Amino acid sequence: MKTERLRLIHNNQRGITLVELMIAIALFGLVAGALTMTFAHVFTASTRTSAHMTAVRQVQSAGYWVSRDALQAQHVVPDETETSGFPLTLSWEWDDVEYKVIYTVTADNELRRTRSVDEVVTDTGIVAQFLDSVQIEPMPYYRGKLTFTVVATVGGQTEQRVYELIPRPGS
Repeated sequence: MKTERLRLIHNNQRGITLVELMIAIALFGLVAGALTMTFAHVFTASTRTSAHMTAVRQVQSAGYWVSRDALQAQHVVPDETETSGFPLTLSWEWDDVEYKVIYTVTADNELRRTRSVDEVVTDTGIVAQFLDSVQIEPMPYYRGKLTFTVVATVGGQTEQRVYELIPRPGS
């Protein structure tokens, strides 16, 4: 009895037409295209955001280290022969110990920090990478501030910051 019912159902079905098949394929194509574009946008935005955050971190790192040392410094001596002001030499004395920090910009667009205590180099390292430019105002403490600009580019994403530091009293 069941088989007769099933046979009747199958006998009465007509199948799908070519027009219905074409409509189904077109709808599937639209949905697949939309999903592909969404995934492409998500991955592109993620890469762009990651590159921008790397540029921000590099600029912040350069600003942090130069600011930290410049606020301690009693003597700030940028290289006046270079338009960028680098190498930048910062020095101070504390409890009869002389500290000196020299910042240089390498050909690989890196900002390097070399620290010495009583003329003995204690550490050297890379402070920031991917720098397009790092520039100090021509005169240290121009208008009562040390002003320097840092620009970094990573994967086409650029970040720029201007740091203005007021020197410590007595420097």
